[in-house]
Amino acid sequence: MPEGDSVYRATARLHQALAGEVLLASDLRVPALATVDVAGYEVREVIPRGKHLLMRLQPPARANPDFAQPALTLHSHLLMEGRWDLYAPGERWKRPAHTARVVLQTARITAVGFDIAQVKLLPTEQEADVVGHLGPDLLGVDWDAQVALENLQAEPQLGIGQALLDQRIMAGVGNVYRSEILFLSRVHPLTAVREVQNLPALIDLAHRLLVVNKDRPRRVTTGQPGTRDPLWVYGRAAKPCLRCGTRIELLRIASTPTGIERDCYLCPSCQPAG
Repeated sequence: MPEGDSVYRATARLHQALAGEVLLASDLRVPALATVDVAGYEVREVIPRGKHLLMRLQPPARANPDFAQPALTLHSHLLMEGRWDLYAPGERWKRPAHTARVVLQTARITAVGFDIAQVKLLPTEQEADVVGHLGPDLLGVDWDAQVALENLQAEPQLGIGQALLDQRIMAGVGNVYRSEILFLSRVHPLTAVREVQNLPALIDLAHRLLVVNKDRPRRVTTGQPGTRDPLWVYGRAAKPCLRCGTRIELLRIASTPTGIERDCYLCPSCQPAG
């Protein structure tokens, strides 16, 4: 599943390519939107909200105000397989056409959303219906560490490994950052939130890691880009810890609120169980 920094980069690419452009054609290949056409709308902006992408569309101007149309937001969530690609007119797509869920064409670019599991179109004023449940966005202009702390403290019984993936607490952390944050904080993933010694420092670390990586094509938590080992523990099951040499372990932890188990990596020496 994409993390906050990768969604941030995808959104920035879409915004740069589409903002200010008028849609000449649209094809929304999901059953609920199969008959909807947003051709004529102008892309005002594309912004991230945690792991969600919000494309805000300005309605075409009309002489008769009685036919005024609302501003719309095209909401997408990439989940595990989704991605947005950009193509020049006539350029061949890199993925099979039958996997395209959204096709938006302007005079100079075509944006194609492939394998996007969640696509919704709603009035912009109703965006809260799809993202209002999210906690503070770690890469948002309105990031609020105090609210994130209060949200964590409101779930003291949760394991910290569960809590970090709960987007209602704070938005943007996925499997990779969860493992790296907990390793760098020397906290075992199954430690209850109430037992974590310095929650503000952990939240600050999460924020700093996402910010420093938001513009990097390669995510790095161990040092500078180009380093041989970019991550401390994620994806390193059975390999030696880069800090102490102990074999890295893999846990499967159920996410909240979905209950779906996700991979979490740890060093049992650097992150001893309580």
